[in-house]
Amino acid sequence: MLDTFLRGDHASAPTSLSVVALAVLLSFMLGQLIAWVYMATHSGLSYSRAFVVSLLLLPVIVALVMIILANSLVAAVGVMAVFAIVRFRNVVRDTLDTAHVLAAIVLGMACGLQKFATAALGGLIVAAIVAFAWLTSFGRRRHHDFFLQLHWTRPAAELPALTRFLDRHSRRVECAQRRVAPDGLVTDLAYHLQLRDPDRADELLRELAALPGATDITGVPATHESEA
Repeated sequence: MLDTFLRGDHASAPTSLSVVALAVLLSFMLGQLIAWVYMATHSGLSYSRAFVVSLLLLPVIVALVMIILANSLVAAVGVMAVFAIVRFRNVVRDTLDTAHVLAAIVLGMACGLQKFATAALGGLIVAAIVAFAWLTSFGRRRHHDFFLQLHWTRPAAELPALTRFLDRHSRRVECAQRRVAPDGLVTDLAYHLQLRDPDRADELLRELAALPGATDITGVPATHESEA
Protein backbone atom coordinates (compact mmCIF):
# COMPACT_ATOMS: atom_id res chain seq x y z
CA MET A 1 0.00 0.00 0.00
CA LEU A 2 2.90 2.34 0.73
CA ASP A 3 4.26 1.70 -2.75
CA THR A 4 0.84 2.49 -4.17
CA PHE A 5 0.84 5.76 -2.27
CA LEU A 6 4.28 6.72 -3.52
CA ARG A 7 3.25 5.96 -7.11
CA GLY A 8 -0.24 7.34 -6.55
CA ASP A 9 -0.13 9.87 -9.37
CA HIS A 10 -0.01 7.03 -11.91
CA ALA A 11 -3.44 5.44 -11.63
CA SER A 12 -3.78 1.78 -12.55
CA ALA A 13 -6.74 -0.13 -13.98
CA PRO A 14 -8.50 -2.20 -12.87
CA THR A 15 -8.61 -0.77 -9.36
CA SER A 16 -7.70 -3.20 -6.59
CA LEU A 17 -9.43 -3.43 -3.23
CA SER A 18 -6.32 -2.14 -1.48
CA VAL A 19 -6.38 0.93 -3.71
CA VAL A 20 -10.07 1.51 -2.96
CA ALA A 21 -9.41 1.18 0.77
CA LEU A 22 -6.52 3.62 0.57
CA ALA A 23 -8.57 6.10 -1.47
CA VAL A 24 -11.48 6.07 0.98
CA LEU A 25 -9.26 6.19 4.06
CA LEU A 26 -7.12 9.03 2.75
CA SER A 27 -10.14 11.04 1.58
CA PHE A 28 -11.72 10.61 5.04
CA MET A 29 -8.51 11.74 6.78
CA LEU A 30 -8.21 14.77 4.51
CA GLY A 31 -11.88 15.57 5.12
CA GLN A 32 -11.12 15.48 8.84
CA LEU A 33 -8.21 17.85 8.28
CA ILE A 34 -10.39 20.37 6.44
CA ALA A 35 -13.17 20.01 9.03
CA TRP A 36 -10.84 20.55 12.01
CA VAL A 37 -9.26 23.59 10.37
CA TYR A 38 -12.74 24.97 9.66
CA MET A 39 -13.90 24.42 13.26
CA ALA A 40 -10.76 26.06 14.67
CA THR A 41 -10.83 29.10 12.39
CA HIS A 42 -14.58 29.74 11.89
CA SER A 43 -16.01 32.96 13.27
CA GLY A 44 -19.45 34.54 13.09
CA LEU A 45 -22.96 33.25 13.61
CA SER A 46 -23.29 30.88 10.65
CA TYR A 47 -21.57 27.85 12.23
CA SER A 48 -23.38 24.59 11.57
CA ARG A 49 -22.51 21.13 12.85
CA ALA A 50 -24.27 19.62 9.83
CA PHE A 51 -21.94 21.57 7.55
CA VAL A 52 -18.88 20.26 9.42
CA VAL A 53 -20.13 16.70 9.09
CA SER A 54 -20.61 17.27 5.36
CA LEU A 55 -16.89 18.13 5.13
CA LEU A 56 -16.18 14.60 6.34
CA LEU A 57 -18.64 12.91 4.01
CA LEU A 58 -18.03 14.79 0.77
CA PRO A 59 -14.42 13.66 0.15
CA VAL A 60 -15.31 10.01 0.76
CA ILE A 61 -18.40 10.17 -1.45
CA VAL A 62 -16.55 11.94 -4.24
CA ALA A 63 -13.65 9.47 -3.98
CA LEU A 64 -16.06 6.58 -4.39
CA VAL A 65 -17.76 8.29 -7.32
CA MET A 66 -14.46 8.88 -9.09
CA ILE A 67 -13.41 5.25 -8.54
CA ILE A 68 -16.72 4.08 -10.01
CA LEU A 69 -16.42 6.39 -13.02
CA ALA A 70 -12.75 5.67 -13.71
CA ASN A 71 -13.26 2.85 -16.22
CA SER A 72 -16.96 2.88 -17.11
CA LEU A 73 -18.59 5.36 -19.44
CA VAL A 74 -22.00 3.81 -18.74
CA ALA A 75 -21.55 4.29 -15.00
CA ALA A 76 -20.49 7.89 -15.58
CA VAL A 77 -23.67 8.62 -17.55
CA GLY A 78 -25.76 6.94 -14.86
CA VAL A 79 -24.22 8.94 -12.02
CA MET A 80 -24.69 12.18 -13.99
CA ALA A 81 -28.37 11.29 -14.38
CA VAL A 82 -28.68 10.74 -10.63
CA PHE A 83 -26.97 14.05 -9.87
CA ALA A 84 -29.36 15.78 -12.27
CA ILE A 85 -32.28 14.53 -10.19
CA VAL A 86 -30.85 15.51 -6.80
CA ARG A 87 -31.16 19.15 -5.76
CA PHE A 88 -29.41 20.75 -2.79
CA ARG A 89 -31.92 22.83 -0.83
CA ASN A 90 -29.39 24.34 1.57
CA VAL A 91 -27.81 27.58 0.34
CA VAL A 92 -24.23 28.25 1.47
CA ARG A 93 -24.26 31.84 2.73
CA ASP A 94 -20.54 32.38 3.25
CA THR A 95 -17.96 32.35 0.47
CA LEU A 96 -15.41 30.83 2.86
CA ASP A 97 -17.86 27.99 3.46
CA THR A 98 -18.03 27.52 -0.29
CA ALA A 99 -14.22 27.41 -0.45
CA HIS A 100 -14.14 24.67 2.20
CA VAL A 101 -16.75 22.68 0.28
CA LEU A 102 -14.74 23.09 -2.93
CA ALA A 103 -11.55 21.98 -1.16
CA ALA A 104 -13.29 18.88 0.19
CA ILE A 105 -14.63 18.00 -3.27
CA VAL A 106 -11.27 18.50 -5.00
CA LEU A 107 -9.42 16.41 -2.41
CA GLY A 108 -12.01 13.69 -2.74
CA MET A 109 -11.64 13.73 -6.53
CA ALA A 110 -7.86 13.48 -6.20
CA CYS A 111 -8.17 10.49 -3.88
CA GLY A 112 -10.73 8.84 -6.16
CA LEU A 113 -8.44 9.29 -9.17
CA GLN A 114 -5.63 7.74 -7.10
CA LYS A 115 -3.58 10.92 -7.07
CA PHE A 116 -2.63 10.18 -3.48
CA ALA A 117 0.56 12.22 -3.23
CA THR A 118 -1.14 15.20 -4.87
CA ALA A 119 -4.13 14.87 -2.54
CA ALA A 120 -1.95 14.75 0.59
CA LEU A 121 0.20 17.68 -0.50
CA GLY A 122 -2.83 19.68 -1.68
CA GLY A 123 -4.66 19.08 1.61
CA LEU A 124 -1.68 20.30 3.62
CA ILE A 125 -1.30 23.38 1.44
CA VAL A 126 -5.00 24.29 1.67
CA ALA A 127 -4.92 23.84 5.45
CA ALA A 128 -1.76 25.97 5.72
CA ILE A 129 -3.33 28.78 3.67
CA VAL A 130 -6.50 28.81 5.78
CA ALA A 131 -4.43 28.78 8.97
CA PHE A 132 -2.26 31.64 7.65
CA ALA A 133 -5.32 33.75 6.81
CA TRP A 134 -6.77 33.09 10.27
CA LEU A 135 -3.57 33.77 12.23
CA THR A 136 -2.76 36.98 10.35
CA SER A 137 -6.39 38.21 10.12
CA PHE A 138 -5.79 38.65 6.39
CA GLY A 139 -8.42 40.86 4.74
CA ARG A 140 -9.88 42.17 8.00
CA ARG A 141 -10.74 45.87 7.93
CA ARG A 142 -11.84 46.09 11.55
CA HIS A 143 -9.36 47.60 14.03
CA HIS A 144 -11.40 47.08 17.18
CA ASP A 145 -12.41 44.14 19.33
CA PHE A 146 -15.22 45.56 21.46
CA PHE A 147 -18.44 47.47 20.75
CA LEU A 148 -19.85 49.72 23.49
CA GLN A 149 -23.18 51.55 23.73
CA LEU A 150 -24.37 53.79 26.56
CA HIS A 151 -26.71 56.58 27.53
CA TRP A 152 -24.94 59.80 28.70
CA THR A 153 -26.91 62.07 31.02
CA ARG A 154 -24.25 64.70 31.69
CA PRO A 155 -23.61 67.79 29.50
CA ALA A 156 -21.57 67.42 26.34
CA ALA A 157 -18.81 69.55 27.86
CA GLU A 158 -18.14 66.72 30.32
CA LEU A 159 -17.59 64.08 27.64
CA PRO A 160 -13.76 64.26 28.06
CA ALA A 161 -14.23 62.50 31.41
CA LEU A 162 -15.75 59.55 29.58
CA THR A 163 -13.03 59.65 26.93
CA ARG A 164 -10.28 59.59 29.56
CA PHE A 165 -11.94 56.63 31.22
CA LEU A 166 -12.10 54.69 27.94
CA ASP A 167 -8.48 55.60 27.12
CA ARG A 168 -7.36 53.89 30.33
CA HIS A 169 -8.86 50.60 29.19
CA SER A 170 -8.33 50.87 25.43
CA ARG A 171 -5.51 51.31 22.94
CA ARG A 172 -7.91 52.77 20.40
CA VAL A 173 -11.21 54.62 20.93
CA GLU A 174 -13.47 55.50 18.02
CA CYS A 175 -16.87 57.14 18.43
CA ALA A 176 -19.16 55.29 16.02
CA GLN A 177 -22.42 57.09 16.88
CA ARG A 178 -23.41 60.20 18.77
CA ARG A 179 -26.97 61.46 19.19
CA VAL A 180 -27.64 64.89 20.70
CA ALA A 181 -30.97 65.85 22.25
CA PRO A 182 -32.70 69.15 21.32
CA ASP A 183 -31.58 70.70 24.60
CA GLY A 184 -27.93 70.15 23.65
CA LEU A 185 -27.30 67.19 25.95
CA VAL A 186 -25.60 64.12 24.54
CA THR A 187 -27.91 61.17 25.02
CA ASP A 188 -26.78 58.06 23.13
CA LEU A 189 -23.18 57.11 22.37
CA ALA A 190 -21.60 54.14 20.61
CA TYR A 191 -17.87 53.34 20.57
CA HIS A 192 -15.54 50.94 18.82
CA LEU A 193 -12.76 49.98 21.23
CA GLN A 194 -9.52 48.09 20.96
CA LEU A 195 -9.09 46.89 24.53
CA ARG A 196 -5.72 46.69 26.22
CA ASP A 197 -6.79 43.36 27.72
CA PRO A 198 -9.89 41.78 26.09
CA ASP A 199 -10.20 39.36 29.01
CA ARG A 200 -10.99 42.31 31.31
CA ALA A 201 -14.01 43.54 29.35
CA ASP A 202 -16.33 42.74 32.27
CA GLU A 203 -14.20 44.91 34.53
CA LEU A 204 -14.55 47.78 32.06
CA LEU A 205 -18.34 47.47 32.12
CA ARG A 206 -18.47 47.36 35.92
CA GLU A 207 -16.30 50.45 36.33
CA LEU A 208 -18.24 52.28 33.62
CA ALA A 209 -21.51 51.51 35.41
CA ALA A 210 -20.09 53.31 38.47
CA LEU A 211 -19.17 56.39 36.43
CA PRO A 212 -21.65 59.25 37.04
CA GLY A 213 -23.73 59.99 33.96
CA ALA A 214 -23.29 56.61 32.24
CA THR A 215 -26.43 54.47 32.11
CA ASP A 216 -28.00 51.75 29.92
CA ILE A 217 -24.56 50.29 29.17
CA THR A 218 -24.21 47.50 26.63
CA GLY A 219 -20.96 45.95 25.45
CA VAL A 220 -20.29 43.03 23.11
CA PRO A 221 -17.10 41.59 21.59
CA ALA A 222 -16.56 42.68 18.00
CA THR A 223 -16.43 39.02 16.94
CA HIS A 224 -20.22 38.99 17.38
CA GLU A 225 -20.56 41.60 14.66
CA SER A 226 -20.69 40.74 11.00
CA GLU A 227 -18.20 42.26 8.58
CA ALA A 228 -18.75 42.36 4.83
